[in-house]
Amino acid sequence: MTRRLLPAAGLLATPCLSLAHGFGQRYDLPLPLWLYLTGAGLTVALSFAFLALWRGNAPAAPCQGDHARLLLRRIPGARALAFFLRLLVLALYVLVIVAGLVGVQNPVKNIAPAMVWAVWWVGMAYVSALVGDLWALVNPLDSVARAAQRLCPRRRAPFGWPAWLDSWPATLLFFCFIWMELNWEGSEQPASLAWAMLLYSAFTWAGMALFGRATWLRNAEVFHVVFGLLARFAPNTLRDGAWYVRPYAAGLLVAEPVHRARLVLVILMLAAVSFDGMMETQTWYDIVDAVLALSPGAIGWITTAALLLMPALFLAVFLLFCLLIARCGASDGRPPVPLMQVAGRFVLTLVPIAIAYHFAHYLSFLAMAGQYLIPLASDPLGLGWDLFGTRLYFIRLGIVDAKAVWYVSLFAIVAGHVAAVWLAHVCALRLFAGRRAALRSQYPMLALMVAYTLLSLWIIAQPIVGG
Repeated sequence: MTRRLLPAAGLLATPCLSLAHGFGQRYDLPLPLWLYLTGAGLTVALSFAFLALWRGNAPAAPCQGDHARLLLRRIPGARALAFFLRLLVLALYVLVIVAGLVGVQNPVKNIAPAMVWAVWWVGMAYVSALVGDLWALVNPLDSVARAAQRLCPRRRAPFGWPAWLDSWPATLLFFCFIWMELNWEGSEQPASLAWAMLLYSAFTWAGMALFGRATWLRNAEVFHVVFGLLARFAPNTLRDGAWYVRPYAAGLLVAEPVHRARLVLVILMLAAVSFDGMMETQTWYDIVDAVLALSPGAIGWITTAALLLMPALFLAVFLLFCLLIARCGASDGRPPVPLMQVAGRFVLTLVPIAIAYHFAHYLSFLAMAGQYLIPLASDPLGLGWDLFGTRLYFIRLGIVDAKAVWYVSLFAIVAGHVAAVWLAHVCALRLFAGRRAALRSQYPMLALMVAYTLLSLWIIAQPIVGG
């Protein structure tokens, strides 16, 4: 999401574009950038050293897979609260579509773009990762399907889900969504967003009718799958109306390797947010200029080609390091663990990194876009209403400055990589025979984590840090 909102509230009448980190200022670090990068890399390396010296036993793989403990067997008022939240989100869903179709088509005078990109995509990802899987509870498409299911309780899906299809539909749809976010000209146009929502809704309901609501959600409803993956990091989970709690990131410890479709999806999630940040750097602009110098007509294909290339590169690097992990973890006289088994177990250790980068990259955008919702709540269609008396609310663009974003990003990215190192350590202790073999297997993973820590911080620093 490289372009969102206006650089100043006074330009509301003209839909200009600004960078997601568009502060209009840069922060001059008190120390050279390379010292921050070195310190971050050493922090990640020291976390590995601490785990290597720690003699605690690896947590046994629990039957539920996430060390969850029962907090409340029955949540008081759970049904009423769930019904209220579903109804509220369904009303907001309808409001966004109506605003997109009949409201003014100025992106900053219509509530649709801010609701879709800031509140829903960025905000729901934060809530999913830090609190729990709220989207599974309030998904408006699922709410409509539930209501239809109650009206026709005896109707059964005519088709079963092919095993070979796995969850590839969700993975492919996520790529399409990322392409729309980063490269679609209609991503900020209210009517285009509304029609895209209607098209996806119709597609989802048709799929649920053919294959069953639960089956479609599990394998093809892309946001159910993506927010569910992020929610594995969260400390709260609901099962059969009961409330369970667990340590942060424990839900990412799995007893069995994930399937290939989920593996590719996690890599795509990580690569997409990194690529979004890369698009704000001078290096990206230099690449675009070089390509255009060779082929002036390639402007429409540069982002698409890069968006295809970067996940492929991330996947190739990850599989290469998984091969090294398998080789280093092989015990004397035993063959190495198969590559896809290693990759399927270790890929979820990358989810905390994706969460940390998502948090760091979109923090300033969410702070600014959230303010636009205050006046838009009074005039969601841009028709001159003032329902709550907030239409003339003054937007404070400097509410989160470059200095704050830099240090929050530094902490978030380092913390995400430390969490990933811990998860990888536990996975290695479970997968390989003996503590020494497990520690040897983690040398390649540590190198990968340190390298990606440095790359992530360098990307984040480009639009923020001066000097």
